[in-house]
Amino acid sequence: MTSSIDVLKYVLSLVLISAGVVAFYQFSGYSQLYRVLGMVAVVIVALTIMLTTALGHHSWAFAQEARQEVRKVVWPTRQETMQTTLMVFAMVLIVGFIIWLLDTFLFWAITSLTA
Repeated sequence: MTSSIDVLKYVLSLVLISAGVVAFYQFSGYSQLYRVLGMVAVVIVALTIMLTTALGHHSWAFAQEARQEVRKVVWPTRQETMQTTLMVFAMVLIVGFIIWLLDTFLFWAITSLTA
């Protein structure tokens, strides 16, 4: 259940992001580097506020668990990747040749029937 403080934090984060976007375009006369850095700072502050909510805590826990799962993945070696790529390439060539033969046969059959 969302508390009223969490709703206030959501609204504050949205207002900060909106104000950052408006300021980005309002100060178009300034260097783009400063405007981008300002926007990054506003986004960091808004995300920090969002992380203090219940949804933020759940999202952060989910991100940490996802990171742990990615570490468990067994990535293929270079040799396995090359072999798989070559097999896919060979299959594409074989299927392409079969489709070309089928197309040629169908073209011949239609030409024979309509001539």
